[in-house]
Amino acid sequence: MIYELRTYQVVPGKMKELNRRFGDITIHLFRKHGIQVVGFWETAIGEATTTELVYMLAFEDLAHYQRAWDAFIADPEWQDAKQKTEVDGPLVNVAGSKILEPTSYSPMQ
Repeated sequence: MIYELRTYQVVPGKMKELNRRFGDITIHLFRKHGIQVVGFWETAIGEATTTELVYMLAFEDLAHYQRAWDAFIADPEWQDAKQKTEVDGPLVNVAGSKILEPTSYSPMQ
């Protein structure tokens, strides 16, 4: 398994809308395309406490990661949902992504 850690710097005042999009739309599309969600978090203490959303996804390997994301991005349902939820502007200012591989002693393999 490999894991993707994604960090979003959310446009101020748009966290509720971004969470609604993930909860109502994106999670369903992730499942549809074989993307396993490990978890979602909002920063409670530290920098960007009201404007940061972090989540982790799991994939079998890099090939699965690439196939799943390509299919997700190309999905007309996602494209339509993104357009409709961003009619008043984007929800995310900056998105970051890291691919993580577990160490030999990690409980999550």
